[in-house]
Amino acid sequence: MKFRKATLLASVVAAGLLVAACSSNSTSSTTTMAPASTTPTTSAMTSSQTIAQIAEATPNLSTLVAAVKAAGLVDTLSGTGPYTVFAPTNAAFAALPAGTVTTLLEPQNKAALTKILTYHVVSGKVMAKDLMAGPVKTAEGSDITINDNNGTFTITDGKGGTAKFVTTDIVASNGVIHVIDAVLQPAS
Repeated sequence: MKFRKATLLASVVAAGLLVAACSSNSTSSTTTMAPASTTPTTSAMTSSQTIAQIAEATPNLSTLVAAVKAAGLVDTLSGTGPYTVFAPTNAAFAALPAGTVTTLLEPQNKAALTKILTYHVVSGKVMAKDLMAGPVKTAEGSDITINDNNGTFTITDGKGGTAKFVTTDIVASNGVIHVIDAVLQPAS
């Protein structure tokens, strides 16, 4: 299968790591997929709740939720989608340099927060079994890279940081959430 990457409209605004308005799709080629036996915990949760509602109800995503609220992206993540969100845990945000989260949550830094959060969102509903190695366009507009390390997938961001999947396939009414262990950062 091929992992589809989104070409997204530049009109996305917000912060936190879960949202954006998306447009047309283009395809990235790759051949290796993660076998089910080597993927991280997969959630059996299927919900009529939106991505925003599920994140709000997940204690380990409270920092992300605060960021999404500060960026004004709750309505977007409650919209029709579908979106795939790579959601950093509270520990991932805590691993950032001291003061980073507090600074990003300040109103004057809303654009920077939105840029970071939309970098964690891609268009479409991409389940773990559909992940393919290669570049993927984010709602922010630049690429993340999906890596296949002998059937274990990771994500490399624009600054060379790597995130591992903690939980995959948390299905929402408007997409899917994959929980990751690092905050992804675009190159600029």
